[in-house]
Amino acid sequence: MRCPYCRHADSRVVDSREADDGQLIRRRRSCPECGKRFTTVEEAVLAVVKRSGVTEPFSRTKIIGGVRKACQGRPVDDDSLALLAQRVEETVRAKGAAEIPSHDVGLAILGPLRDLDEIAYLRFASVYRSFDSLADFEREIETLRAAARARADAAEAAGRTS
Repeated sequence: MRCPYCRHADSRVVDSREADDGQLIRRRRSCPECGKRFTTVEEAVLAVVKRSGVTEPFSRTKIIGGVRKACQGRPVDDDSLALLAQRVEETVRAKGAAEIPSHDVGLAILGPLRDLDEIAYLRFASVYRSFDSLADFEREIETLRAAARARADAAEAAGRTS
């Protein structure tokens, strides 16, 4: 690492610490030439590979923008969207890959969005999964109903055991 003060080509790491929940590494460095200290910050860049093959950096803002369209007119606030985007980022980073296909990002959105708002989920899924007919919507709605019945049954069973 080049010293920002004297431009010497090398420096020595004095201390390293993780920051931002492990997403950043802060390194305290010392220049052997001029003796000054400085800090560097290293960030692991997560890249999204689009269907066209183009690669771009992961963006929570793009996640929020896409999901906001699906939530238009729904009772979903900005904090909920920010939390959803954070969950999506955590999910894709947990895969441990430096590059992730955009398809996987879309899959990571579906679960938290279904939990947030089923109508917004249905809107997003219809575009993401390219629904072609009413049968596609009906199939997805039936899946949502079955999940709701399973949750209700589990809650009722838990109420009986208490």
